[in-house]
Amino acid sequence: MNALKLAVSAALLSLAAATAQAQTTLRIGLAEDPDILDPTLARTYVGRIVFASICDKLFDIDEHLAVVPQLALSHETSADGKAVTIKLRPNVTFQDGEKFDAEAAKFSLERHMTMTGSFRKPELAAVDHVEVVDPLTIRLVLKVPFAPLIAQLTDRAGMMVSPKAAKAEGDKFGLHPVCAGPYKFVERVAQDRIVVEKYAGYWNAKNVFIDRIIYLPIVDATVRLANLKSGGLDLIERLLATDIKAVRADSNLRLASALELGYQGMDINVGNGDAAKDPLGQSAKVRQALSLAIDRKALTQVVFNGEFVPGNQWVSPENPYYQKDFPVQARDVEKAKALLKEAGVTGRVSVDFMVPSGAETQAVAEVIQAMAADVGIDMKIRVTEFATSLKQAEAGQYQAFLLAWSGRTDPDGNLYIFDKCKAPQDYPGYCNPEVDKLLDESRIPSDPSERKAIYTKLTKILLEDDPKLYLYHRRILIAHTARLEGYKQMPDGLVRVVGLTLK
Repeated sequence: MNALKLAVSAALLSLAAATAQAQTTLRIGLAEDPDILDPTLARTYVGRIVFASICDKLFDIDEHLAVVPQLALSHETSADGKAVTIKLRPNVTFQDGEKFDAEAAKFSLERHMTMTGSFRKPELAAVDHVEVVDPLTIRLVLKVPFAPLIAQLTDRAGMMVSPKAAKAEGDKFGLHPVCAGPYKFVERVAQDRIVVEKYAGYWNAKNVFIDRIIYLPIVDATVRLANLKSGGLDLIERLLATDIKAVRADSNLRLASALELGYQGMDINVGNGDAAKDPLGQSAKVRQALSLAIDRKALTQVVFNGEFVPGNQWVSPENPYYQKDFPVQARDVEKAKALLKEAGVTGRVSVDFMVPSGAETQAVAEVIQAMAADVGIDMKIRVTEFATSLKQAEAGQYQAFLLAWSGRTDPDGNLYIFDKCKAPQDYPGYCNPEVDKLLDESRIPSDPSERKAIYTKLTKILLEDDPKLYLYHRRILIAHTARLEGYKQMPDGLVRVVGLTLK
């Protein structure tokens, strides 16, 4: 009998060991620690990477930027453009077991639209109200036609949260998010890790092959790569362009790349508090001088081995909405000095230049600093932790701020929330009534040529006012272990985990 018990115990231990070995964990290195994990309140790129595993959206995009179904199956816009009817996927549950249906979708959208502090409000500002048509159909009734709406629903504005959990947690929901994605939230240790585990009730569970994901914020890109090479990480985002050659030469690693939808630029404080009361903030000519001092092509060559694309607009030169009549200007030191003189500047201009911490951002800042110095502008670099830099930008505690934007599928997402007066990410405090008027007009036509004509007018004004200097467009560089199979990089820079396998 004792021998039988021992045999059974041994068998159970062997089974437990085999089960443990069968558990797969994907370790992802992030360049920053995300902000709050509440899709209504969140605003960081790294947060969107984490959301890709825990919060499905109504729609998603493919590699060609075409809209594809996710929690929604289809959509139809009325003839007057003021109503959008959306059919929802059946048999979907949230990670707390609650049913996803039209009432839940209505709740999530209304939460985005009304919650205090919501960064989704401007994205859904055209929506007057949401109607439940039947248990699996909602209708979004719009105040005015809104061309970017479905594109907005491919991002955080389209993320659905559990009404039960959201009501119970209130503004603390981001500490224990509950959505309808492939992975459920387990724990978060600030500046250390975020852990999620496979949700067995996921609607597409048959295509989820990895049991657990651990997101690890590691600011230093060199350290991220070292961890990938040593096996401490399986995937890293924002590989340094200077490390591309090393990754390609390593048979144990793979590189995935796509040109980003967004841009890398510099916010100039023109109207956000006392810090704006300096020559750079008060004179467009001084800002134009700074822009002319920067050799964008040389900047990308020096810091990124020429892998990135110089730019001067909110979309890249490869984007169909790029305005070719306003090409990237060559560096012109003499013209920059003349503009400073016309602005009445005497002596050198000193600028508080806030720069998020990181090897690449600091290298970019130093190149800009050297170039600006040649025309008489002293960029005083102040390296700041990323989340802190966002808070200080919002409070107007800067004069220039080196800032990246990961980009959106519709050009409106790269422009409206930054340049509309008092919009959530109008950190510069920029207000121009003509720009506001054109921004609103650009959201109405469904015809791309009509929208592009409006953007032409906007481009002219914004490149004269220069509340933001656009510098270059990155190639999204993701490096991962060769053991990870099925990975595809989309232009939005997110790390999608459905369909991945880890050998």
